[in-house]
Amino acid sequence: MSETEKIAPSSTAASDPVVLHARDNKGVVTLTLNRPRQYNALSTSMMSALETAFDEIRQDDGVRAIVLEGAGRGFCAGHDLKELRSGGSGFLEQTFTQCSRLMKKIIRLPQPVIAKVHGIATAAGCQLVATCDLAVAADSARFGTPGVNIGLFCSTPMVAISRNLPRKRAMEMLLLGETLDAATAADYGLINFVVPDDALDKETARLTSLITQKSALTLSIGKEAFYRQIDFSLDEAYSYASEVMTRNMLARDAEEGIDAFLEKRDPVWENR
Repeated sequence: MSETEKIAPSSTAASDPVVLHARDNKGVVTLTLNRPRQYNALSTSMMSALETAFDEIRQDDGVRAIVLEGAGRGFCAGHDLKELRSGGSGFLEQTFTQCSRLMKKIIRLPQPVIAKVHGIATAAGCQLVATCDLAVAADSARFGTPGVNIGLFCSTPMVAISRNLPRKRAMEMLLLGETLDAATAADYGLINFVVPDDALDKETARLTSLITQKSALTLSIGKEAFYRQIDFSLDEAYSYASEVMTRNMLARDAEEGIDAFLEKRDPVWENR
């Protein structure tokens, strides 16, 4: 068997799945947005497939990390504008509610999610990048929230972007609608790492390797705590974080990790 095991696609059209799944023998699941002709625009069917995939992954203790990538020439160009124009107010409300629900599912997953970006990541595609826990991009990648240029302010992408970037930088992206190169996106805080195009696979593998060496329990505790405390007041954040540290300290993996450190050996995680 090869190192990567293909999983059944989450799509009603088995002949043309809108999301591809692959899982390696280390518990890393790669979800590939698969509408390359449309630059992987987020149709309602694609968002449904992603929601289903995330719901399944959430229940799978064997999954250690998730990589989100795009097929073809780019990561994701945002919402499917043709689809949006074809529906009325009810459809639009449902679509944006679905998108918001999808983003919250990423945040609430216990596993870290890494955006692996090439080509373009614009509008809701940029929102996806901002929502993921980590993001690595090829140096030729481009980012933007160009909705303002066509009379549609990127209001839902704004939620994720404004929680990642300093206020003035976020407003710069949203008001001007200009495209950022990968180096600028990293400088602004939208992404973590920029690598040469031909090193994107290798850098993503390096990140997932580091993650899979950690205790899964510890990562899930930490991810949940990070997103919960971020909007607390200082007093509330420290009170909550103290409770989390106490709970974490009493976990078997913390005991094992500290003992291993003191004994100068590698830890053997119970929750791996």
